[in-house]
This record gives sequence, C-alpha cells and structure tokens, in this order.
Amino acid sequence: MNTTEMMRLLDTIARERKVEKAQLIRVLERAMVSACRKHYGTLDSEEFRCELDPMSGAMKLYRHNEPLELSPQELGRIAGQTFKQVMIQGFRDDERTSLIQEFSKRVGDIVTGAVQRYDGGALVVTIDRAEAFMPRSEQIPGEMFQPGDRIRCLVLDVRDAGNAVKIVLSRGHPDFIKRLFEVEVPEVAEKIIEVKAMAREAGYRTKIAVASVDSKVDPVGACVGVRGSRIKNIVDELNGEKIDIVRWNDSSAILIGNALKPAEVNEISLCFELGRATVVVRDDQLSLAIGKRGQNVRLAARLTGWDVDILTPEEFNKGLEIMTSTLSAVEGMSEQSLDKLAALGVVSVFDVEEIGAEVLMTELGIDEATAKLVVETASVKSKEVAEIQAREKEEQARKRAEDVAATDKMLGSGASPLGDAPAEAVSITDDARAADILGGP
Repeated sequence: MNTTEMMRLLDTIARERKVEKAQLIRVLERAMVSACRKHYGTLDSEEFRCELDPMSGAMKLYRHNEPLELSPQELGRIAGQTFKQVMIQGFRDDERTSLIQEFSKRVGDIVTGAVQRYDGGALVVTIDRAEAFMPRSEQIPGEMFQPGDRIRCLVLDVRDAGNAVKIVLSRGHPDFIKRLFEVEVPEVAEKIIEVKAMAREAGYRTKIAVASVDSKVDPVGACVGVRGSRIKNIVDELNGEKIDIVRWNDSSAILIGNALKPAEVNEISLCFELGRATVVVRDDQLSLAIGKRGQNVRLAARLTGWDVDILTPEEFNKGLEIMTSTLSAVEGMSEQSLDKLAALGVVSVFDVEEIGAEVLMTELGIDEATAKLVVETASVKSKEVAEIQAREKEEQARKRAEDVAATDKMLGSGASPLGDAPAEAVSITDDARAADILGGP
C-alpha cells in the first residue's frame, strides 16, 4: 500500500470537504476492522482493532490485542468491498456532520449561490459545496431565474434529513430585507440604527420601522441614503418591491400615524382593551390610507401590532352619535360615563358589545346589572346598524353596476357620456370600470 499517496488523498478530501483529517482516519480504521471481521466471518465487534499513524500512514492490525500480520491485499474481494462501502458511508456521514455544523452557524445570514434548476416549484441553489433549496413559499412572487444565475438569499433553516442535509433558503422572509439593510447601511450593521419592527408582503411592499440611538443620526435619512442611493440598491435587489421606511416612536398613536404614511391622519383613537386603533382621515386621503387592495393599512397594522380601522370624519362622528344616543337612554349611564368610553377608544356600539360588561364595571365604576344592560342594548343596536350598513352597501354596488352598464351601453351605441363630446374622446378601460365597481383603486 502506498501510504504516502493515501495520506495525500486524505489531506485533499479533508480540505475540499471541510472535514477534519482525524475524522477521516477514524473512518479508515473502522472500515479496516469491518473488512477483517468480514474476512474471518466473526460478529464480535471487539475482536479486531486498527491503528493508523496520522503522520506516516502506517497501518497496524490487532486481533484480541495481539498484532495481526495481515495486509489489505490478503483480505480478498468481498472483504475489500466491505471496506469500500464502510469507508464511503463514513466519509458521507462526516461530510454531512460538517455541513450541519457549518450552515447551522450561518442561519439568518445572507449567502450567494448559483441557480441550478427548479424541482417541483422549489429552486435548487448551489452554495459553496452544498446544494440548498428554496421552497415556493419562500420565493418572491413573479421572480424567475435561469440555471447559472447568481442569487442572494437568506439561510432560513438547516435540517438533518437522514442521509442528506436540507438547507432551506428564503428571499421572501422579512429578515432577508433586514440583512440587506445591514449590508447597505453601515449604521444598521453597527447598531447605531435599530430596526424596531417590520411587515412585509414579499414582491409587493414592505414597511420597516427604524430608530437611532444617536440623536445626531437621522434613521430614515441614513437608510434612504444620498439621493436614495442606499434604498435603491435594496429595491433593485428585490426587483422593484416598494419599501416604506417609518420613523419609530414609543407612542402607539404617533407610530400608527407614521406607519400609514403617505396618507395624512386627522385623529387616532386607541382602545387598549381591544387592541384597536380607530384612525380618522379626510375623504380625499381614504384610498391612500387603505392602499391598493387594503395593503397599506394591513401592513401598518402588522407593523404596529394594532388592529387598525380607517374611517372618514362623517363615519366616525356617526358611529359616536349612535353610541351616545343609544347608551344615554340606559339608566345609570351619565354623560361623564359616555365621555370616559370615548376616552377609552370605545367609539361605536360594536366596540361596547365587544369589550363586555366586566370592563365597563371596572372602567366606569357601574354595577353589574347596569353593565350587562349596556352591553345588551349595544348588541341590539349593533345588529340594526349592521343591517342598515349591509343594505347601503348593496344599494351602492347596484348603483355603480347600473352606472357602468349605462356607460358600456353608451359606448357601444357610439354616444358620448360627456354629452357634446365625441365618443372617440372617451376612453374607459376595463380596469377603470372594475375600480369603479370596487369603489377605489
């Protein structure tokens, strides 16, 4: 046996596979013991022992602790096959252990790999010497890659799956954006700027709340960069995903107002018992506050941890008036008690029904019978209000549908909905008609 060549091969394997050489030597020793047992047909695992010199590669065999003069060539073909199988399996086990140890330390870090292929919707990526995969649920909707493309992603999880190591990657996880900010904004990496909260709908929009531990550093300005250079790099990496950078504030009301930007907020009423924030905005700010398909208010709610309701001043005042007129008829409910309810963020009969009698007793100092009567009265009124609102919505939807149908009929006949203007001057797309039916952008 050429021991020098064998040791050189072990050095190469250890370096390329990032496995300790001592582990490979132990695998060789176990493989040699298995081959000897196969050659002599014994089941006793303690009968043979093998020692391999890590420097010279000289191998010594022992049987019942007595030196055994037996060369590997004398073991025969079957014992040789056993040696090979045990050695290969041992090398694979050591490599798997090495991969688990290496990538477990990199969970939560950004890595760069090369795209290999799509396998059942999952994206297979080669990272260093390992093959990782990105499930469809962790991909950014609409993104497609070709074999050989370079890709940056987050190491989300590392799993030991028996004979293999499963390395799970992600580009859709919120932490991926957080790590991108650490790469592009030195102040974030240095902990001068802290990412307080995040809310993301991958591929569409992200809201991130930041604060600075240094009063001289503007957290929003630092994240945006000169002429938007820093945020542009992150947006480009995400293929155009919108990112709203929000200034963090310990006051929930101020934070909610910041989170709903670019919409302008008139008033915010917080109900801590329900974890609900009622936000009042002008009519012209309503669509902006809600966002396309409700995205702006949905992300703001997730960012702040509050259930956010958006109302116009008319809707807010109407709900407050209905609650006041309904509860003022209950004996034991004074004007002062109604003012306390409003101060608690309870601004409608629906809220009164939801908080329950126990909270009313504690906060308003009323007896149990009165509290239960208040809740029952509010419950009856809330059903009436819900029915009225449902009828109003149906009527609005019907009118809009009729308007759209009339417009389509006029366009089909060549008549202009603008009177004297020619029909050619009017252009109403399917998207515009759909937006009209849905009541907003």
